[in-house]
Amino acid sequence: MRRAGVSRSKTVLLIGAGRMGGALLRGWIAAGIGPIEVVEPHPSPALKALVRKSGVALHADLSTAPARVRAVVIAIKPQLLRTEAVRLRGLAEAGALMLSIAAGTSIKAMTKAWGRNARIVRTMPNTPGSIGRGIAALFAAPKATDKDRALAEALLAALGKTVWVKREALVDAATAVSGSGPAYVFYLVEALAEAGVAAGLPREVAQALARATITGAGALLDADQRPAAELRRDVTSPGGTTEAALKVLMADAGLRALMTRAVAAANARAKELSS
Repeated sequence: MRRAGVSRSKTVLLIGAGRMGGALLRGWIAAGIGPIEVVEPHPSPALKALVRKSGVALHADLSTAPARVRAVVIAIKPQLLRTEAVRLRGLAEAGALMLSIAAGTSIKAMTKAWGRNARIVRTMPNTPGSIGRGIAALFAAPKATDKDRALAEALLAALGKTVWVKREALVDAATAVSGSGPAYVFYLVEALAEAGVAAGLPREVAQALARATITGAGALLDADQRPAAELRRDVTSPGGTTEAALKVLMADAGLRALMTRAVAAANARAKELSS
């Protein structure tokens, strides 16, 4: 079934098919979005198999890619985009939506590379998008039209949920929260498992308990739309074990302060990359 908002009249060109680009590609194929062409100089065996099965055109570089497309989705590392961005100028000048998921690459830098009339949407998805459970924050540059915004949202919906932000700086903040956030959760699993080992549990038992607890709590968050604070209170009996633990985690120098510092550090780094 074709996802609403994506025309089949022009090609969607994907630049880079690594982890995030590959997730987008699989989502588009599953949603019936197309036609799609991919530029990836180092395709993995899995990507080669996917394009053979789906009929997606695969190019080693831009020289054989189409010159006019509906949208260009740039899913390469920001360091590579800085050197390769100018090569995409012709596509931007031909009227394509330029949808960038490169972290820390500003609208200003992309406009310099692609021209002041380039229609750009900047976004930051996250790795749960590889299983369709991600979320992406999007920001539209002034030249982007309502149709561009609808197209960008439809393309990113292949990874999960989408939210729009009104200022470009908030893309960096979103990167710090949701873009990097899965790593924080994975580290929480590691830390919880190590705490279990310290409490006397065998390592394999502690790891199984920690992993299932985090994934189960996440599933409950998804199923129950009440605020997280209410769900927390459901688990917390007065004078009980959970309350004892939360007194540590919720202390002035506890988890909230630590998470605030962590997100601030990620946000600052994102801004450094954008400068």
